[in-house]
Amino acid sequence: MQVDIIVPSPGESITEVQIASWLVNNGEQVEKDQDIVEIDSDKATISVAATESGKISIQAEEGDTVEVGSVIAQIDSEAQGTQAETSGKDAVAADTSVEADKAIVEEKTEVKSAERVTTDEADLGLHLSPLARKLAKEKNLSEEALLEAVKHHRFNKKDITFYADQTSPATTASGTQSPQAINHWTGSRESHKKGMSMLRKKLAQRLVSVKNETAMLTTFNEVNMTPIMNIRKQYKEAFKEKHNIGLGFMSFFTKAVTEAMQFFPQINSQIDGDEMISFDYVDVSIAVSAPKGLVVPVIRNAEMLSLAEIERKIKELAIKARDNKISLEEMTGGNFTITNGGVFGSMMSTPILNPPQSAILGMHNIVERPIAVNGKVEIHPMMYIAMSYDHRIIDGKESVGFLVKVKEMLENPERMLFGSKPPIESLLDL
Repeated sequence: MQVDIIVPSPGESITEVQIASWLVNNGEQVEKDQDIVEIDSDKATISVAATESGKISIQAEEGDTVEVGSVIAQIDSEAQGTQAETSGKDAVAADTSVEADKAIVEEKTEVKSAERVTTDEADLGLHLSPLARKLAKEKNLSEEALLEAVKHHRFNKKDITFYADQTSPATTASGTQSPQAINHWTGSRESHKKGMSMLRKKLAQRLVSVKNETAMLTTFNEVNMTPIMNIRKQYKEAFKEKHNIGLGFMSFFTKAVTEAMQFFPQINSQIDGDEMISFDYVDVSIAVSAPKGLVVPVIRNAEMLSLAEIERKIKELAIKARDNKISLEEMTGGNFTITNGGVFGSMMSTPILNPPQSAILGMHNIVERPIAVNGKVEIHPMMYIAMSYDHRIIDGKESVGFLVKVKEMLENPERMLFGSKPPIESLLDL
């Protein structure tokens, strides 16, 4: 019986998606509930699983744009497909593929061994280094099995990148790149064109619409990070021991934003047509750089979370973003965004709004600078912060006052609990 694999709907208003990558080969045997393909929408990447076991027939190529509800593959539940390259003896070969690859690369970067290649090996067209040959012997793998595994191995991006990096003429025997490796220009006048991903196309549309449809303005300030850095230095180990999570800067900024919004609720509002929506909660969006582009997962009810809970949630979302496992629901909503360009070395920038939100806070790198303290010049770790806002709904008084309040909270962390002055241990829940 032929079973259709249909493109699921990633969410409302999404009518088409892009085939990101097939996780199986055409004609291969797949099992029920096995992930067989990843698809990209303009919001997230999702996996599609097989609904039946059988032989798969792929009908759409990687990179194709297909409509939601269309058929991209069929599974013949009464037929037996070919086995994946990691089955049987090939599975054993795959387990040692990394070691074998590294051994081959080492051979290329070292002085060639004086050991002669046997006649049988030469006939097979397989060239093994002494280390690779020893490893194969220990694993009871014949040269025929290795050659068969290589023939059926599906090379992916990681394989090609690894091989290209390690065998580059600019790579030295120690594995480090020589200065010449920095220059990749060849003098060629060629150009290359490739399609934009669904996520990148949607991002481009949204950024242009922000410029055209909002009255965006940016206000700046600077923060003395000495108090927070001292707290992290003093309590870092105790915090990690109790909460099993590191203490970073982002949790302090998230907490400061939620506390400052109590004084300036206009920041926690949005425009909806001719109406203004105000929220009694703070869902903070955290901008994360993912392999396929910028994503902005949301920390729900951040105003109710402790620093440890915020750090734990940020780590969870960052790992999902890195692995392209962020769901559409985890990126939906959000009242305010925080973006940290400082991790890339940015000194100052004007962050762009994340619609329909009305404001976004930009963090930047921390640099020791001389400042005046009680009439004296002192050196302190300073950070420029910037807040872009929609002037249609937020006036200059609210925007500047909010950023000043965030600065005060960060420079006096004990004030983050509703203006009171509890011990730092209370803030850290120690």
